[in-house]
Amino acid sequence: MSAAEAQKVADENDLDLVKISPNANPPVCRVMDYGKYRFEQTKREKEARKNQKVIEIKEVRLGLNIDVADFNTKQRQAAKFLQSGHKVKVSIRFRGREMGHPELGQDIMDRFATACEECAVIEKPAKLEGRHMLMFLGPKSNK
Repeated sequence: MSAAEAQKVADENDLDLVKISPNANPPVCRVMDYGKYRFEQTKREKEARKNQKVIEIKEVRLGLNIDVADFNTKQRQAAKFLQSGHKVKVSIRFRGREMGHPELGQDIMDRFATACEECAVIEKPAKLEGRHMLMFLGPKSNK
């Protein structure tokens, strides 16, 4: 039907003529209450946002000369973050002469990854970026 006829039908029913796909040939239109449609759409979007789970990135900082007890504490903290569904960024900062031994930092990162193996998945392996070595761990899926 022509656009004028469609507009006449919409006016008779106190509704709006809304273009569904304007790029089609001929354009597809629908007779509806546009205000009610927009209200329901925003209501659905609000509901979807409410049910969404926000994943945060928590950071665990390790030192190059970390002792066993401190290492275990950091590992338990990371496991707690992972169990609550967050991602964990593990970082080591190299200071002064420590920059000459990045392999020691790599060893600590590998040890940390194996310690968190049962509750974590390595999303981004350890990599040296400037003075920091970074590694990202994600929670293991419960599939």
